[in-house]
Amino acid sequence: MSHDLFEAAKAAMAKAYAPYSKFPVGAALRTGDGRIFAGANIEVASYPEGWCAETTALGHYIMGGGGRITEIAVLAERMAKCSPCGGCRQRLAEFCRPETKLYLCDNGGVVETVTMGDMLPYGFRGDILK
Repeated sequence: MSHDLFEAAKAAMAKAYAPYSKFPVGAALRTGDGRIFAGANIEVASYPEGWCAETTALGHYIMGGGGRITEIAVLAERMAKCSPCGGCRQRLAEFCRPETKLYLCDNGGVVETVTMGDMLPYGFRGDILK
């Protein structure tokens, strides 16, 4: 099942707007009901302001109705196994469970599979703030 998620991240990466870093990234999320939401990084002239591919994908996910995220794929054009930055790990953790699969990719496909718990073992949890 991860290959179609990789393809969605790759298609999103092709739409990245990264004129300053020249580091295009794509991300794709799958919900429990099979929907896929993808996004690319977007930079602005006040670089490094802008937003990451994972953040863009989360925006589409929220606007699309949300749901339980079961899988995530991240792909960077110039870096194999690009993982989400610290901020995106926390953003993703807001909508994922520790066992949610995270696929780290290169240009050919999935290179390594980890979990969100592996990537952010001590992240803040929204349920403790309520």
